[in-house]
Amino acid sequence: MTCLKYLSFPIVFLYLFFPKLLNAQVKTSISGYVKDPMGMPLTGATVFIEGTDKGAISDVDGYYLIKDLTPGIYNLVARFIGYQSQTKYNIIIKSVGNQLYNFELSEDAETLSTVVVTPEKNQVSRPIETPLSTQTLTAAELATYPGGNNDVVRVAQSLPGVSPSVGGFRNDLIIRGGAPNESVYYLDGVEIPTINHFSTQGSAGGPVGMLNVSFIDNVTLSASAFGAQYDNPLSGVLQFEQIEGDRRNFSGNLRVSASETALTLKGPLFKGKDEEGNKRESSKTTYIASVRRSYLQFLFELIGLPIRPDYWDYQFKIDHEINDYNTISLIGLGSIDDFTVEGDDDLDNGQQATLEQTPFIIQQTNAIGVTWKKRFRGGNGFMQTTLSNNLFNNEFSQYTDNENQEGLFFRTDSREMETKLRYALTYFWKEWKLVPGFNVQWSDYENSTLDRNIGFTFQSELDFFKYGMFLNASRTFFNKKLELSMGVRVDEDTFSDGSDLWDNISPRLAISYQFLPGWKLNATAGRYYKIPPYTILGYQENNVFVNESAQYTRSDHYVLGIEKIFTPSSSVSVEGFYKGYDQYPVSVRDSVSLANKGAGFEVLGNELIETVGKGRSYGLEVLFQQKLTRNFYGIFSYTFFYSEFTGFDRSKYLPSTWDSRHLVSFTGGYKLPRNWELSARWRFAGETPFVPVDTVATLEVYPDIILDYSRLGEEKLDVFSQVDVRIDKKWNFRKISLDVFIEAQNVLAQKIPVPPEYILLRDMNGEIVEPRALEEVDTGNSTVVPTIGVVLDF
Repeated sequence: MTCLKYLSFPIVFLYLFFPKLLNAQVKTSISGYVKDPMGMPLTGATVFIEGTDKGAISDVDGYYLIKDLTPGIYNLVARFIGYQSQTKYNIIIKSVGNQLYNFELSEDAETLSTVVVTPEKNQVSRPIETPLSTQTLTAAELATYPGGNNDVVRVAQSLPGVSPSVGGFRNDLIIRGGAPNESVYYLDGVEIPTINHFSTQGSAGGPVGMLNVSFIDNVTLSASAFGAQYDNPLSGVLQFEQIEGDRRNFSGNLRVSASETALTLKGPLFKGKDEEGNKRESSKTTYIASVRRSYLQFLFELIGLPIRPDYWDYQFKIDHEINDYNTISLIGLGSIDDFTVEGDDDLDNGQQATLEQTPFIIQQTNAIGVTWKKRFRGGNGFMQTTLSNNLFNNEFSQYTDNENQEGLFFRTDSREMETKLRYALTYFWKEWKLVPGFNVQWSDYENSTLDRNIGFTFQSELDFFKYGMFLNASRTFFNKKLELSMGVRVDEDTFSDGSDLWDNISPRLAISYQFLPGWKLNATAGRYYKIPPYTILGYQENNVFVNESAQYTRSDHYVLGIEKIFTPSSSVSVEGFYKGYDQYPVSVRDSVSLANKGAGFEVLGNELIETVGKGRSYGLEVLFQQKLTRNFYGIFSYTFFYSEFTGFDRSKYLPSTWDSRHLVSFTGGYKLPRNWELSARWRFAGETPFVPVDTVATLEVYPDIILDYSRLGEEKLDVFSQVDVRIDKKWNFRKISLDVFIEAQNVLAQKIPVPPEYILLRDMNGEIVEPRALEEVDTGNSTVVPTIGVVLDF
């Protein structure tokens, strides 16, 4: 209530002292660029607001400007003769701070032959290489997503086929029964290994996403049929496309939420003057930059919780147009994380368990990349070269006495650094699109680990090269009714003995056929490989890299789907999928596949393994999507699947810790008059297996928690069901625009299932009872979590 009082003060102030300002009718404008797939401007394209008479024609640079608009939520359409029309749904037009709405239009064979404009054929423009198992969320959907709290990665958890994390509070991407470390992440084509604060080393998840939602134009998740240019994905590729800075005007926004504050600035750089000495209207160089600071640590201290998560992050992007055929962009992302605990005299059993068992985590991340794109003057292709570097420092510590940081029993102090060069050539030859390319990566890894409970310590250093090559060919037949894509890639590194270039050949095939108007049949098949994490490769015993012979994990995907497009804004699809795994790492200590680990605060893979495990995940997925029409938008999906993995016995499949069998996700919203919006999200997951605690072994080493993996599958969590609701209200003034939102997570106060937790038995005075014994902690959580936030654009 205190936060609500302070955040609502600016609105009350405006109502009292500037009522005319609030009621003033403000007009605004939006702009952007219309280009072809190679980035060349389309002159004379028509761009208009659907359902209105507002529109504009693009100039010689492909630039359009639509003026005299009333702020609100609209659909934006671009059309050009000889090209497929395209619609951007549910865009938010504000009085101040609008992003550029850029279009990339593809040629249409049917339109070229008849010289008429046809409506959009597809709701989402998917690459030929990925005709199914792909979903995209736009900037407007990300900014107002219920339950997302402006966390881009958390929003992605609501996409079809993605399971919620255990307890629902982490950003692990568990896609169609695969483990959290089976996905890769790209930001404007630059691979970003770490996208979460307090990330799990050897995996990818964490409680808070690092990406600033104000940067993101769209997010695309591919749950299968990844292009041949991507190495290391087994279950998914998550791509984040960032907006461009404005070439003409400076703007910015300030986001204040219950957990953090973020400041974002964007605009032109180096406008200069023209030949007559006048200041140019636009610049060839733009920037967008942000810094974000959490204050969760202060909030948790205020309400009496023992954890203190503290983080900073930054993000930037600079684009420069060298000439009509060459552009260069520089992006950066980084964070400073400090996760600690602090005691209190008045803690219940659950809070005391958190105080005693939570690790101390200090992390630093940094990723930077520069991309050069060159378009060929003949218009027959382009090439893209990306050089990037990423760094991840992780200090992970556990104490027998967390409150005083005494009795250290586990510590990992490690550094991962990668330098990558990626090159891809896109060439149009006759009716074929050919994409050859390669990637080279230098990896540098250091690890110092102490584990007193097991009784070992080691220090490790290694560096090696990893490289790969790929080729993809695609074309359409019968006036684009049949689409065909074929690809292959190979990967190898200079460290592992377990496989070579020819062992890691990855063929891919995708076919899409429009057999009736509005009906498409899609099928894909592909093989994918992933190198083991550095924690596995760098693990040593007696100064020997005992996992040096580890093989790349293999995953074979087969997907068959049918899609019905009712209108350009609504469609339904049904997909059947099968993923077969081989050469999966199996823990020698626990005799369990590492596919069952990686979704907690831990270090995954710091142990002896053998790549002998198998696995399979298969099922059926139904999806219905309705883009903004008559003020309503919504997406519903249901996934039924099995997820099973083996240990050393390759004939014995056991349900994995992600085998919830049923996944349901619904997200929808309704646009109300006067810039009000109501949206809601419902997520459901069936009963999920968990690994019980070995209470006997745990009692000997408490507060270290030992799991009994031999009992995996014996017990299951109750179903997960959570409803989140969000209300947005927007005000548009001449110099600023304001969005105030209120969220209520778990609004129905349903109990969120988590595995049983244990703590040492204590007497009425809080003293540990001797002889020591464990008691189960009541982990029931049915709390409604309210959140309020303000977004100020200027």
